[in-house]
Amino acid sequence: MVNQYIHIVSFNIPLPANYGGIIDVFYKLKALKEEGVKIILHCFEYGRPHNDELLDYCEQVYYYKRPKKISKAFSTLPFIVNTRSNKELLDNLLKDNYPILFEGLHTTYFIGNKLLDNRMKIIRSHNIEHHYYYELYLNESNILKKIFFKKESEKLNNYEKNMLYANNLAAISKNDNDYLFNKYNKSFYLPAFHPNEKVLTKKGLGDYILFHGNLSVNENIQALQYLADNVFDNINYNIKIAGNNPSKSFTKLLLKHKNVEIIKNPDDDAMNKLIENAQINLLFTFQDTGIKLKLLSSLFLGRHCLVNKIMVSNTELDDLCHIKDSPEEIIEAINSLMNVEITDELIDNRKNILNEFYSNKKNIQILINQIFRI
Repeated sequence: MVNQYIHIVSFNIPLPANYGGIIDVFYKLKALKEEGVKIILHCFEYGRPHNDELLDYCEQVYYYKRPKKISKAFSTLPFIVNTRSNKELLDNLLKDNYPILFEGLHTTYFIGNKLLDNRMKIIRSHNIEHHYYYELYLNESNILKKIFFKKESEKLNNYEKNMLYANNLAAISKNDNDYLFNKYNKSFYLPAFHPNEKVLTKKGLGDYILFHGNLSVNENIQALQYLADNVFDNINYNIKIAGNNPSKSFTKLLLKHKNVEIIKNPDDDAMNKLIENAQINLLFTFQDTGIKLKLLSSLFLGRHCLVNKIMVSNTELDDLCHIKDSPEEIIEAINSLMNVEITDELIDNRKNILNEFYSNKKNIQILINQIFRI
């Protein structure tokens, strides 16, 4: 891969790599670097500071302001696209003829510009965005946010046709790949990139159940509320809930359950230790969008993974998890699994399946072959 260059346009600054989509961006970037690809990174600023560590992976890093003026919400363009329309990005992309990887539909404001007609352009689809925003609309209680999410979903549905300007689309899940290919006659499946290189599952028994995730997003709040109402008081085991930015009111609500402990804003090392030492990683969602990267972390690092069906939909990971949907089934599984040690056979099975479908080293070759038409 000598002297192969690529522009990557990221919807946010990809370090620290500590939440869903940005984890995929950073570890994809890192995998490209390890294969000798030279990266010119473009980042929109979205509540994160500039990060000089990115220069360890990139030849150049450009940062762009993202003005979130209220007037941007009244355009026919989606807000997440319209606020990432800095003309400097186009100017910098036109300094050469290298391929461009757009991270998410968010970053594609210039994809239809005639000056980019002859460029190799790939869009990384992290979600079917109008589906994702419709789910946000359904799960939001604040009336103003609810209106915004519904309008944004409608705008994204209309804007999605701009994917036709891309040479190809890199879908993060098989479901999304089927949707995109059926609609646009182009798309390839590119599994999520992640920080895990090998299965580190510990033998022995843990003494707690872990739920982890961003505790300020509705998806996780809704899942936790459901588990708290239907499961937590019906089991006699310690439950640790770890994640970023839980509200005071939600924290107070969870702590009414005597067996619950909340770990706020753990760093990566602390979170990894929590995952490794838990007897059960309890993963539950009502949102069938993309793949949940915390599922991969739990399988690479943790012991038993107890999930609902939506969590493993179209992931190839069903055989590695205990799938239970009703509160009664979850309680029964917890009571059983808290006393079951992990076997060598289970660990070997994880290694085989995760290496087949979720090896960064393997999957980056899929992207490289598409970008450079090798």
